[in-house]
Amino acid sequence: MEVRYFKTYSGCLGRDMEFKVYGHRGRPVLFIPCQAGRFFDFENFHMDDVFRPWIDAGKIMVFSVDTIDAETWADKGGDPRRRIERHEQWFHYLVDEFFPQLRHIAGERNWCQMPAMTFGCSMGAMHAANLFFRRPDLFDGVLALSGIYDSRESFGGYMDDLVYQNSPCDYLAHMPADHPYLAMYNERRAIFCVGQGAWEGPLKESTAWLERVLQAKGIHAWVDFWGTDVAHDWDWWYKQAAYYLPFMMGER
Repeated sequence: MEVRYFKTYSGCLGRDMEFKVYGHRGRPVLFIPCQAGRFFDFENFHMDDVFRPWIDAGKIMVFSVDTIDAETWADKGGDPRRRIERHEQWFHYLVDEFFPQLRHIAGERNWCQMPAMTFGCSMGAMHAANLFFRRPDLFDGVLALSGIYDSRESFGGYMDDLVYQNSPCDYLAHMPADHPYLAMYNERRAIFCVGQGAWEGPLKESTAWLERVLQAKGIHAWVDFWGTDVAHDWDWWYKQAAYYLPFMMGER
């Protein structure tokens, strides 16, 4: 497996940001680590072993980025406006600065522009879903495992314009019926999976809320609830990713 390391300055964040690319060609996959995770977590937590068959076959290139959750969603004692403003800077780093780099790097290897999908587990799933729902013009799929898709867990009862536009259960519920994104979602592949075992309680509730919103809006997505033995842990995320990747890749 070819692995490359990059470090570039982000004007949005005012600091250097690091990322790694796994694979020599194929469909770009943006991997967002778990809460406060780092760009090397894709390999440190051995998710690269799950993706290896597709990476080695030249079907997937994984781009693993850095989070700043410790300054935003995970900083529950901090000023909520400052936290969400910082998150929005990270969001714009990803879509305005990082994504053009992803497109350039993948384009050089694929000799064409290919659609990208987002992927994450736990808080990474929340970010992956939010990126997909806010920018379906950039991302044509999302695989989200054990995520929370509303702001309550991190921001409690606080709500402002920026928290709202980063809380999918809220902004999707109020999306107008004629919004062009609704048709775009239904042209893409979206999977949201959660277990019903240890440490999955709040995530199961938020996933169920998201499912109700998607159904009400006519958004076709695969929302899957695994069994009561399925815990919030990497061993289950490996199994889920291996199960769903063939569907995301159009192989079944």
